[in-house]
Amino acid sequence: MRLATIETNGRTRAARLEPAGQAVPLPFDDLGALLAAPDWRTHAAAAGPLLNATEFQVTTLVPRPGKIICLGLNYRSHIDEMGRDRPKYPTLFAKFSESLIGPSDDIVLPRVSTEIDWEAELAIVIGSACRHAAEADALDAVAGYTVLNDITVRDWQHRTREFLAGKTFEATTPVGPVLVTPDELPVNALGLTIECKVDGVTMQKASTADLLFEPAAIVSYVSTILTLRPGDIIATGTPGGVGAGRTPKVFLTDGQTVETSIEGIGSISNRCRLEPAE
Repeated sequence: MRLATIETNGRTRAARLEPAGQAVPLPFDDLGALLAAPDWRTHAAAAGPLLNATEFQVTTLVPRPGKIICLGLNYRSHIDEMGRDRPKYPTLFAKFSESLIGPSDDIVLPRVSTEIDWEAELAIVIGSACRHAAEADALDAVAGYTVLNDITVRDWQHRTREFLAGKTFEATTPVGPVLVTPDELPVNALGLTIECKVDGVTMQKASTADLLFEPAAIVSYVSTILTLRPGDIIATGTPGGVGAGRTPKVFLTDGQTVETSIEGIGSISNRCRLEPAE
């Protein structure tokens, strides 16, 4: 299934998207609310009225996830381009929900920085609570996968040894357009082409097979630290090709368009807009 949060008639609803571009609205305010229902798969598969593409707009996938956990340094190609050693354990940091935007919303470039970078990522969305999940069982807790771009404010990221400051500026992290359930993708969502274009120029293109820590291992590891709950998002890291890894370095500017896509899931397209002065 392909699930989303849509806006129709002035309100948001969880929805199942059909191959012809139509949507079946579901009786939940958004995808997060749907996933919180113990029998969410039954609700998601239920029959219902069809909305045509002109009657709805896909919006932020999970508007208010309880947790957004992110991995750094998790593609071999990105580790190499940044000149770092391969980590023994996942490198974790967090985002907050204020950073999230929809698949076609503007990315707000913070006015305090001129070093704003792209990071195409496969994201995991949790579908059932899990704690201390064994790696062999970890994928049972996964509702599906989506596309995310971890737009990063590099100079703020590097102010300290911790990543948080550069990773969670408001309205900088597009996610969507849909959640694709695991039955429609390879196990661990591996072998999928992931790509980022800026103004039509390919900046990143790789395979999710290059992940150092795969989704099952990530879910198992994070669930050892805390309980993962429905609607939580885990961003799995970015491949090589980021602007900070280039010579000379290249960063986003006002008016540019960032397109992020993953094979089998879809694409998101976001225009960059400079944050206005107060």
